[in-house]
Amino acid sequence: ILQDLADEFLAEYNIELVVELKSALRDDFQVAAPLGEGPDILFGVPHDQAGTLVFNGLLAPIDLGDKAKDFAPVALGACTFDGVLYCMPYATENLGFFYNTDLVQEPPTTWDEVVEIGEALKAEGKATYIMAVTGTTYDIYPLFTAFGGYIFGKDDKGNYNPQDLGLDNEGMIAAAQWLKEQVDKGNLPTDWDWGNNHALFETGEVPFIMAGPWALDRIRESKIPYAVTNFPEGPAGPGAQRAGTQGIYINAQSENALLAQAFLTEFVATEETMQKLYDAGKRPSAYLPVLEKTSDPDLLAMGEAGADAVMMPAIPAMGSVWGSWNDAIVLVRDGKQEADAA
Repeated sequence: ILQDLADEFLAEYNIELVVELKSALRDDFQVAAPLGEGPDILFGVPHDQAGTLVFNGLLAPIDLGDKAKDFAPVALGACTFDGVLYCMPYATENLGFFYNTDLVQEPPTTWDEVVEIGEALKAEGKATYIMAVTGTTYDIYPLFTAFGGYIFGKDDKGNYNPQDLGLDNEGMIAAAQWLKEQVDKGNLPTDWDWGNNHALFETGEVPFIMAGPWALDRIRESKIPYAVTNFPEGPAGPGAQRAGTQGIYINAQSENALLAQAFLTEFVATEETMQKLYDAGKRPSAYLPVLEKTSDPDLLAMGEAGADAVMMPAIPAMGSVWGSWNDAIVLVRDGKQEADAA
């Protein structure tokens, strides 16, 4: 989609556009940018990975001018650090609770009901597990919050407080214990590989899965009958979730920073291009003229499920959380440590 804009950009500014795919975009950029190298533009970095890049001075501020009104305020807020906008958002995303409509007529509203329905299906030989699990952190965050867990608390100004880390609070520990109990009972698989667990849902071996818009194509192609609903409640109430924003950033070291911004505001921030990005990515558009035309029932259902979602913390300290959070949950799941110790 972006490369298709090359001829028009060349004709307008006499600048050649080259698009390269990087599997480790952020990591490669962090190595190259301080040396004055790397791309002019980074496309598709999640907003919560940008905090460290901003903190290290690697990203340039972006001025959307009159175009700012065409973007969802929550997405712009996710890309704003200390009052300065550092990205042009193009999509938002959050999870939804998927259920197999052949196996489940009335979706569960609590995690106790998830277990009850799933165990009944297992007993009837209609399911192998009560639910697929596609990860250890973000992918099951609504479960953690339903038990009272959180990542960072906030100070009295509403800013995330890196000194208030909630990963070892009572709710997180209780959720980890719940996961371990279900694994021990044979209700959850011991392998939480993303692809393997999606296959469990897509072949009808489990009735439930938590998934995002990025998985819609494969779920639809599987022909499994499904619907999307809100997340079950737990001891602490409804399972709240974290949302993300996919953004486009400019290299602070770029010699073409003004041209890069012109490319974004004049060629990417158009209804035609943003519509193509939405069609390809199957994520709710951050561009309001496209978002307002969205009629995909699954994305609308996910939007309802994420109505109260807040953006992932984008402070630099978040970069220190992911690995340790994952390790702790794996240690609990595999019986290497008790939940409170992990």
